[in-house]
Amino acid sequence: MTETTHTTATATATATDERADLLEALAKQRYFLRFTTRDLTDEQAGQRTTASELCLGGLIKHVTSAERNWVDFILNGPSPTDDFTAMTEADYARRADEFRMLPGETLEGVLAEYEEVARRTDELVAALPDLNAAHPLPKAPWFEADARWSARRTLLHIIAETAQHAGHADIIRESLDGAKSMG
Repeated sequence: MTETTHTTATATATATDERADLLEALAKQRYFLRFTTRDLTDEQAGQRTTASELCLGGLIKHVTSAERNWVDFILNGPSPTDDFTAMTEADYARRADEFRMLPGETLEGVLAEYEEVARRTDELVAALPDLNAAHPLPKAPWFEADARWSARRTLLHIIAETAQHAGHADIIRESLDGAKSMG
């Protein structure tokens, strides 16, 4: 085996291992988030149990939307609608609907949509030519001006956000009926 062949084989194995690690970490956090909704009715999934506005179904809707939007960012960069500095009150009201179960929504439907977004993300991670490909972040007060995120960094953000909301969901579920997901 030549040095070049060995280096290429090693780089390919490393990239594959990295993608597997990213997907495994994301799958684990998705599992914990979904697990908090086990055996719940639609009404329970929409119930607020803490001082916050959050409910279990709403958290899953939010994580679904966030993951979908970040995958779109990986593929296309920021869209004009991602300029958070230009959002109106109506825009914020629409975004607030991500955090609650709306009339006619079901837990089954929310979970099915999350599963579809997860499938799309997993396919992208497996097929993405370069995890280093980067785009400028959308304009938002919480992002550093002129910052760029690679696909890798964006996937790490999706994992972190999913984990954070899985923790929120665990607290909400324990407040709802005493059931615990983690611990």
